[in-house]
Amino acid sequence: MRPRPRRTQHSGRTLGAGSAAVVLSLALAGCGLLGEGAEDGDGSASSVGSQAADIDCAKSGKVPGTGSSAQQNAMKHWIKEYEAACPGVRIAYNPLGSGAGGAQFLRGATAFGGSDSPLRADEVELSKRVCEGGRAIDLPMVGGPIAIGYDLPGVRDLVLDATTLAKIFDRRITAWDDPEIRRLNPGVELPSLPVRPVHRSDDSGTTQNFQAYLAGAAPDVWRHPPGKAWQGKGGASASGSSGVASEVTSGFGAIGYFELSFARARHIKTVSIDTGAPAPVAPTPRTASAGIAAARVAGNGKDLTLKFRHDSSAPGAYPIVQITYEIVCDKGNQKATLPALKSFLAHTSSEAGQKRLSRLHYAPLPESLAERVREVVSGLS
Repeated sequence: MRPRPRRTQHSGRTLGAGSAAVVLSLALAGCGLLGEGAEDGDGSASSVGSQAADIDCAKSGKVPGTGSSAQQNAMKHWIKEYEAACPGVRIAYNPLGSGAGGAQFLRGATAFGGSDSPLRADEVELSKRVCEGGRAIDLPMVGGPIAIGYDLPGVRDLVLDATTLAKIFDRRITAWDDPEIRRLNPGVELPSLPVRPVHRSDDSGTTQNFQAYLAGAAPDVWRHPPGKAWQGKGGASASGSSGVASEVTSGFGAIGYFELSFARARHIKTVSIDTGAPAPVAPTPRTASAGIAAARVAGNGKDLTLKFRHDSSAPGAYPIVQITYEIVCDKGNQKATLPALKSFLAHTSSEAGQKRLSRLHYAPLPESLAERVREVVSGLS
């Protein structure tokens, strides 16, 4: 069967109306600063106002940030909510990607960076140049499932496991009626179509987290290093999660990975994962939160980097998750932005700030982890 024509898209412990934003002049390229008129898909005046009374506002400040596009919609929501309550503060977030988030912060161009992977040891050492008397730390803030989207005619529910996913994305399974896929989907009429895996063409924290899952849960099959650049063999590629989602909907037989919000917005069917638990686990905010809760804090001091158990078989825990970290200094943050930075991050990590994320297809942090984040934020200097 030939691919159908491309569719047009419309626009160490287990963790049990807003005011207009001023576009800050940043020493970075690109466009798309979030703030003024930000739409979060659930940001009515009443919903924003209901949160505003609980925000402990800074009196003034301009807080520039840049980084991961995975948390873009969460930032839109938080900025609208925060600026409605705190008219003296302006927050600007430029979603240029995780690499830019770390790089701009380490150059002293921003008050915080957003990254889907924690800083490397050499980057922490470099951060001491901008964090006077301190160092950069990673604060988990936005969680969410990495959905595996697919387009197969007549197949509404599809189950795969780590081994089959690794073989699919490494081009070892090339047909949808392969015996290994049939074994996981008894009674499902799988078409005899070529498998067309799609990966990111750009360096991506989403790619890194997906490859970390494959390497952790299927180490005998996926022997590639889990970096931000794609390591698998062959397949189609596209830039950004939106590009991968578009490619998946461009012809039958495609499968790709992206944040759950892209699947929901484009009505793309998603894979449930057989983790060895009694039932396969679908990607939802609730199951992703359970997956995050199975992680442990592996960072030192105030750094809250998480270590995931990709081979966990905990019931109801979706295993392919990612965390976006906010990168800040533990000491030596810019004095001009520190009060507003702390106020804003206190809100984003608050119970009120986290609880509405599920409506945006993100996974709220487990409360025990959010409490630790708030504690660190309160002590930033």
